[in-house]
Amino acid sequence: MAVLKVIEILASSPNGWEDATKQGVAEASKSVKNIQSAYVKEHSVSVDNNQVTQYRVNLKITFAVNS
Repeated sequence: MAVLKVIEILASSPNGWEDATKQGVAEASKSVKNIQSAYVKEHSVSVDNNQVTQYRVNLKITFAVNS
């Protein structure tokens, strides 16, 4: 039987939500092993001088727990 754990992380990128998601998973994988999936819970942007400067995602990362 597999045991899975879910953590929630925030990631951002100046290049779009897809890039923010990829960077978030890449950064999480440095300390979390066996990542199975990522779910984009929310997305938002930062605005400066009426211009979008950062795309942000709130990710739920699911990974297998080793027993």
